[in-house]
Amino acid sequence: MYKLILVDDEADVREGVLREIDWEAQGFRVVDVAENGREALEMAERWSPDVVVTDIRMPFMDGLQLSEEIRRLYPAAKIIILTGFDEFEYARKAIHLHVEEFVLKPFSADELTQALAKIKHRLDEEMAERENLDTLQEHYRRSLPLLRELFLGTLVSRKLSEREIREKTAHYDLRILEEDRHFCVSVLHLDAPSRSDHDQGGRPPAAGSPHFADDEELKRFAVRNIAEEIVNRQQAGLVFQHNERVILLTVSQQTDSQSDRNDIRSRTSAILEEVCQNVDKYLKLTLTAGIGTVTSRLPDLMDSWADAMTALDYRLLLGGNRVISIDDVENRRGPAPVRLDDGQEQAFARCLKVGTFREMEGIVDEMFAPLLDAGSSSTFRDAQILMLQIVTTMLKAAHETDGEFGGPWGTGAAALKDATQFGSPQEAKIWVIRTCSELMARIAADRQTAYHSLVEQAKAFTRENFADSGITISRVCAHLHISAGYFSSIFKRETKMTYMAYLLQTRMDTAKELLLASDLKTFEIAEKVGYADPNYFSFSFKKQVGQSPKDYRSRARGEAM
Repeated sequence: MYKLILVDDEADVREGVLREIDWEAQGFRVVDVAENGREALEMAERWSPDVVVTDIRMPFMDGLQLSEEIRRLYPAAKIIILTGFDEFEYARKAIHLHVEEFVLKPFSADELTQALAKIKHRLDEEMAERENLDTLQEHYRRSLPLLRELFLGTLVSRKLSEREIREKTAHYDLRILEEDRHFCVSVLHLDAPSRSDHDQGGRPPAAGSPHFADDEELKRFAVRNIAEEIVNRQQAGLVFQHNERVILLTVSQQTDSQSDRNDIRSRTSAILEEVCQNVDKYLKLTLTAGIGTVTSRLPDLMDSWADAMTALDYRLLLGGNRVISIDDVENRRGPAPVRLDDGQEQAFARCLKVGTFREMEGIVDEMFAPLLDAGSSSTFRDAQILMLQIVTTMLKAAHETDGEFGGPWGTGAAALKDATQFGSPQEAKIWVIRTCSELMARIAADRQTAYHSLVEQAKAFTRENFADSGITISRVCAHLHISAGYFSSIFKRETKMTYMAYLLQTRMDTAKELLLASDLKTFEIAEKVGYADPNYFSFSFKKQVGQSPKDYRSRARGEAM
């Protein structure tokens, strides 16, 4: 059902339209009825309607003004204007507002039903277009190279399951990543150019573009092109970008064997040497490459990538413009170290901020699984490093939410020290769950306090400025330095009413006080509570209170005597 608001200042028209049309049969639900444009705007904030059916001639805000505001605030909403014959030319001026349909008064139920049917057809078409399989498939086909690139980046930076990898490699047509192969990740890094590498204009003479020396993205693109040409010619693997780095994933051509493991090391090194030479020759730039460990399991590519990044760090000791293999600088013959991957760290941090206790327990179980596995060959040093990663993520989450680590475990610094002092992985896991539980509770409490403070500031600003007829949600949000969508959701959650409803209530409560405690005229009270139009004030007061300002004052004073 599509949500619809009906707006007309004539009660008999509203009642007749509501009564004579089977709205549900037409695919609509009338969520609210308004008597003028201003009232309709307040309702639109509450409902975000799909369709607005409005009369053109109304007091306080006419149908064209309403249409303009609706189009600005809810651009997807459809508008049907009800207009008399003598108003039709005037109504046609609304064409720039993209009003969908005009229904000429007096109209029959059939005429309005036909207009609604056209609107529903357009809404259905728009929904179908969003869901159209052919359109989605074409969009997917065009997006496939980017999706494949994102998957490869995820493959080297997160610990994915074998099932997920099989599904994605088949989905993205990456048959090169087959079983019974060896894999190795290398990271390519452009060295900072020296002055001698540049001409007097500060740019490499053979680079072509005058901005080449300053455009890091362009340089990475050029390096990637060179690497792809060499790797594709040798059918040696894949080249892609991840985190603004060019990555080489070399894949063996033989089945799983020790000779294959040695072969992929030497082939990777030879390919990277050729890439470095070509970058120097054609781009007049130097390149340093870090080679990670060789693995026969795709889920372990994250470890190979981490080792490649570590190898790359050795350029600070060995100098750049070279290929550095982790096997040459560190002993990595033993089991892969236990590490948190990017995905686990992000999921853990997100859960601490907005997740549930059960979700947090599941993530902690997953993080500790390598240490608690009966067949694990993890060392005590592995456990210490993992704990430091976990506690660092906890401290970061607390800092980003203005929380404190605190608790019975002391400050963050003390927690970092304590995190490496446990007698067993199980004991460490219990500590993490307990500490996370307290941290999550503190973050949630701080967030609720922040929400409450935000709403109280909005209320205070409203109480000080409600007499200004120009006060809007936008002005309140500008004062609070937050977005309108965020503010609206927070305000409604905290007060159980929309901001406009609160503003109206504040104005009406003040108006009632002035009616009882002063002899001010109705138009003077209207001005004092933020209404430039005294007639609209009287209309709003009667709508809210149930009687006119004059009757309210007379009755209240009569009862007091």
